[in-house]
Amino acid sequence: MPPGDGVRHAWSGTPGISHDRYFQEVWVTHNSRYGSYHRVHACPGFGGYRADVTTKIYLETGKKRVFASSLRWPGWARFAAGEEAAIIALDTYAPRYAAFLEPSGIPFRAERFEVVERHPGSGNTDFGVPDKPAAADAVHVPPKERERLATILRTAWAYFDSTVAGSPAELRKGPRGGGRDRDKMAAHVLESELAYARMLGLRQRDTVPVEERRAEVLEAVRDPQGEWRWPLPYAVRRFTWHLLDHAWEMQDRSTPEG
Repeated sequence: MPPGDGVRHAWSGTPGISHDRYFQEVWVTHNSRYGSYHRVHACPGFGGYRADVTTKIYLETGKKRVFASSLRWPGWARFAAGEEAAIIALDTYAPRYAAFLEPSGIPFRAERFEVVERHPGSGNTDFGVPDKPAAADAVHVPPKERERLATILRTAWAYFDSTVAGSPAELRKGPRGGGRDRDKMAAHVLESELAYARMLGLRQRDTVPVEERRAEVLEAVRDPQGEWRWPLPYAVRRFTWHLLDHAWEMQDRSTPEG
């Protein structure tokens, strides 16, 4: 298979997964049902390996599940039963993330994965929630980056709202007959965001219009004040992940099985 044909999963820093010493980064455009996106694949057999060009991710390992999360791209996080499967799941969702991000105007580039941190998970990890901030989240976030994060979060809210508006009220049930329908899922997301806002030092009430609450969160991201219980990058990651995770679930359950 010539370099660039098909999908190659390539990453570094994961014990037990072999990869060649030398790589050449090859721009590939993938087309999928979610749109097209650029993927830089690590193709063996060539010189020119650049260790500085990677998508840095961190892993959160519980007893039953492992979360793989991108440090740079809030909301790009997936879980599976093990490290390798979680990283592959993250790669698989790159086109969906790219499609979500496109209206923001922020160019998305998915590169060779590099595992830069590992953290022990918790019961929340096993439940399916990325529960642990990365050590890298503790660094100072300059104004330009805060604005980028605010733009991504604003785009996630618009994406979620559009998904809700385009989904049927009754969603296809899971294999065991479970799963929230559209309105209950939307209400769950809004309720969770009241709790998330408290981690930013905001005391929001559900009687306040949603758009006002969101504007307050965006202002806090752009100009953090007071005591935050979550680091800013993790806060945006958690908000955005929750929005995308339920939007994608809603999309998947809006169509008949099979």
